[in-house]
Amino acid sequence: MKLTKRLHSCVQLEKDGRVLVIDPGAFSETDAGLGADALLVTHEHPDHFDEGRLRAALDGNPAAELWTLRSVADKIAPGYPGRVHTVGHGDAFTAAGFEVQVHGELHAVIHPDLPRVTNVGYLVEGSLFHPGDALTVPDAPVDTLMLPVHAPWNKAAEVIDYLREVKPRRAIDVHDAYLADLARPIYDHLLNTLGGTDHGRLTAGDTTEL
Repeated sequence: MKLTKRLHSCVQLEKDGRVLVIDPGAFSETDAGLGADALLVTHEHPDHFDEGRLRAALDGNPAAELWTLRSVADKIAPGYPGRVHTVGHGDAFTAAGFEVQVHGELHAVIHPDLPRVTNVGYLVEGSLFHPGDALTVPDAPVDTLMLPVHAPWNKAAEVIDYLREVKPRRAIDVHDAYLADLARPIYDHLLNTLGGTDHGRLTAGDTTEL
């Protein structure tokens, strides 16, 4: 697979001429979902789910389909009968030729006073795991972990411990729109020295082979 990093938590995967896009949210490029054969959304928060971007992607490719949890599916499905699929923890499916497993159920705690929304992570091709907004540890080996490096719901120590627990071969930052360039070297140093795995960053638009 080829991985293209998009802004914030959005990533694009390509294999055998097919394209899968995860979390084309409001912080992503306006065209983040365009050209996708399959779309996956982890949860309903706007930095991961943007209704306009999803509708543009589904309208632009009448064969494209969306897999997501119920809170998102209920907003999109009426306009695209048969093309929007509701998934949850433990499900497995094939999306545009990509084999996908679903792990996780709830968004990480932001504050005890705020209710937790549902959140799922996706393990694609038994290789790349995108956890959305949670530190979910899938019950399967992970080669490439898309690492939510900075968010209102996490701190550096938790991100380091998450890396240690998942033990991927490598980690690539996502959920990075909140992180100022000034602070990136600090996070890079902490994760590189304490995370126990190969850690790196891709600028939006950069690609790498998985």
